[in-house]
Amino acid sequence: MKSNLLMNFTVDKENNTVKVKREFNASLSNVWSAWTEVEILDQWWAPAPWKSRTKSMDFKEGGRRLYAMVGPEGEEHWALADYTSIHPKTNIKWLDAFCDSEGNLNTEFPRSDWDVTFSEKDNSTFVDVIIKHEKLSDLEMIIQMGFKEGFTIAMEGLDKIFDEKSK
Repeated sequence: MKSNLLMNFTVDKENNTVKVKREFNASLSNVWSAWTEVEILDQWWAPAPWKSRTKSMDFKEGGRRLYAMVGPEGEEHWALADYTSIHPKTNIKWLDAFCDSEGNLNTEFPRSDWDVTFSEKDNSTFVDVIIKHEKLSDLEMIIQMGFKEGFTIAMEGLDKIFDEKSK
């Protein structure tokens, strides 16, 4: 079992984009399930010690996931994903946004356009994430909020889920 898993995190300020390439010690179908099934998604989507709690999820094109990031003191930060394109076990696209508990957009924060591609090679699954922002200032705001650190911790949480499955 591989322990030095690939994690590339690149900020492209010219194109207002974050690119993440991440390797997992798991089959393509297990990784796809972890990104698309609420029971697994809620176990890793928030960076520990925070938790993800989904209020509703309709995983289909035109569907939506409404969820909260719940902090150790019970504080909640709500977000949503509006699914724009789904190609099973290959690619998911969604528009991400901060919102309230009813899914009303918080316009003080930017929306981002996520494009997530899944592929398998040499007993590993690779997830390529491209997150596009409308403006450079939107990208910079998300980076300053700790997106890189939080997303890295969340990916490590997903590794733990796969490690437990393989035991």
